[in-house]
Amino acid sequence: MPYNSQAMWAALAGAAIGGFAGYLLFTDEGRALRRKLEPALDDFTHELQAFRHTVERAAGVASEGWKLLNEALGDAPAPTRFPGGRQTAPF
Repeated sequence: MPYNSQAMWAALAGAAIGGFAGYLLFTDEGRALRRKLEPALDDFTHELQAFRHTVERAAGVASEGWKLLNEALGDAPAPTRFPGGRQTAPF
């Protein structure tokens, strides 16, 4: 019974997605909606890329901060888990 229920939900989801795609691609209203959405999606993509760049910069600053803190405290760098570079995880 659970398999039939999953298949039914998958078929309904596929039909809904297909219907929406058909609406966007083949109707005048769908084309108009696409034209309105495209600039918003472009803006969203640009903002997401800017956010990613900001996170990468913040991670670099944090890494440099930890390095400087460790040097200031005289701590040795953390040992690598797999010395030699050629050893891989056992899993």
